[in-house]
Amino acid sequence: MVALLWIAGGASRGDAIGQVIVRAGCWAILIASILGGTRPSLAQGRPVAILLAATIVLPLIQLIPLPPTWWQALPGREVLLIPGEASPWRPWTMTPGATTNALASLIVPVTMLVLLTQANDRVSRWLPTILLGMIAAATLLGLMQFSGAGFNSPFLNDTPGVVSSIFANRNHFALMLAMGCVIAPVWAFMDLDALRWRGPLAGGLVLLFVLTILATGSRAGALLGVLALAMAALLVGRRIRRRLRRAPGWVFPALIAFAVLVVGGFVALSFLADRAQSIDRLIESEGGEDMRSRALPTVLSMIVSYMPFGSGFGGFDPIFRIHEPFDLLKLTYFNQAHNDYLGIALDGGLAGIALLVVGVIWWFVVTIRIWQAPETDRIVLSRLGSTMILLVLVASITDYPARTPTIMALLVVAALWLARGNVAKPQATLPDCPTNL
Repeated sequence: MVALLWIAGGASRGDAIGQVIVRAGCWAILIASILGGTRPSLAQGRPVAILLAATIVLPLIQLIPLPPTWWQALPGREVLLIPGEASPWRPWTMTPGATTNALASLIVPVTMLVLLTQANDRVSRWLPTILLGMIAAATLLGLMQFSGAGFNSPFLNDTPGVVSSIFANRNHFALMLAMGCVIAPVWAFMDLDALRWRGPLAGGLVLLFVLTILATGSRAGALLGVLALAMAALLVGRRIRRRLRRAPGWVFPALIAFAVLVVGGFVALSFLADRAQSIDRLIESEGGEDMRSRALPTVLSMIVSYMPFGSGFGGFDPIFRIHEPFDLLKLTYFNQAHNDYLGIALDGGLAGIALLVVGVIWWFVVTIRIWQAPETDRIVLSRLGSTMILLVLVASITDYPARTPTIMALLVVAALWLARGNVAKPQATLPDCPTNL
C-alpha cells in the first residue's frame, strides 16, 4: 500500500493517471485483505471508522436524483435551468461526475483503515519505520529534482522545474516532510536499545527534511516546518530528560540550544547560498498578488449562494467558473478554494460543516486527554498521530492536502494512532476473595 501511494498517490486531480493506478491497486489490496486477511478489529478505531463512514455517506446522498421541484428549490440551481424545457430528475450535486470522482477517491482511506485494523502487533511496531522510509525516499527524489535532474512523474500533473517529489503540489510535499520531522524523533525513542544509532540518524533526517522544505519553495511549508520542530521537542522532551536524569541540570537546555543552533545555522547557510526558496518566496510575496486572497471574496459569496445544501463535492472548478469575475480571468485556472475549510463549506453545505466540526472536536478532546495521560509508548504514538493531524489542519488553511491519496492514507494512520491512545483509566477492583469464603 505504501509503495503504491509513493509511486502514484500524489495527485488530487481526478484526471491524473495516478488516480487510476492508486484506486485500482487499492481495490485489489482491499479484496485480497478481505478474502485472505484476518477479521478487522475496530475496538479502538471505531470513531475513525464512523467518521470515515459519514464522509462516504455524504457524497453518496448528493448523488441521489431528486424530483424537479425539489431540485429547483435548492439555492444556486437556477443557472442550470433552460427556459421552455422540462427539468429532469437531477442529483443534489451540481457536478455529478466530480462528486462521483470524490466518492471513488475514498477507497484509499477505506483500504488503509482495513489494513491497519487487520494488522498484528509486529506490523504496528514497524509502521513508523515504514512511513519514515517512505518520506526519506521521497526526500531523495525531491533533492534530485532540486539538483536539476528534471524528473517528473508520468502519473502526476506536476509542474516541471518545481521540487514536489512524489506530489503534484510542492505544498503537499512540504507537509509530508513536516510530518517526517515529528515522526523521526519518536521513531528514535521507540527502541531504547537502538537509540545510540537511531538518535543521530533521526537528527540527520530531521535536518535533511527541514532543508528540503526550504528547497521546495513552499511558503506554507516553511511555517509548517517551524511548527513541526516545536511539536517534535514536546513529543520527546520528557524522554530526553529521563535519559539525562543523572547528568547536570544545564545539559538539557544546552542540548536544546545546540539543536536550535545547528538547524538555524544550516537554514541560514541555505538562505545565504540562495537555496532557501521557501524563505525567498515568503519575503518577496505580496498578499494583493496572491490568487488566494484575490479570489477569497468570490469564494465567500459562492458559499453564501449555495447554503445550506452546498454545491456538491469535487466540483469547485466548474462552479467557480460560473461566478468568476472578469478581473480574475487569466491563462491558468483556479482549481480549488486553497482553503479546505471554505472548500468543505461550499461543497457540503451545513452537513459538510457539521461533519468537519465533529471530526475536529473529536481530535481536540482526545488530544487534550492523551497529553494529560501518563507517558507510555502507546501514548507517545497517539501524541504523534495528534500532531500529524494538527499539521494537516494547519496546512488546510491555505491549501487542500487531504484531497490527495497519500495524505488521506497518512491521516487514517494518524487518526488510528490517536484513537488507540484514547483508552479509559482502569477501574479499581476489589482484591480476589479466598475461595473458601
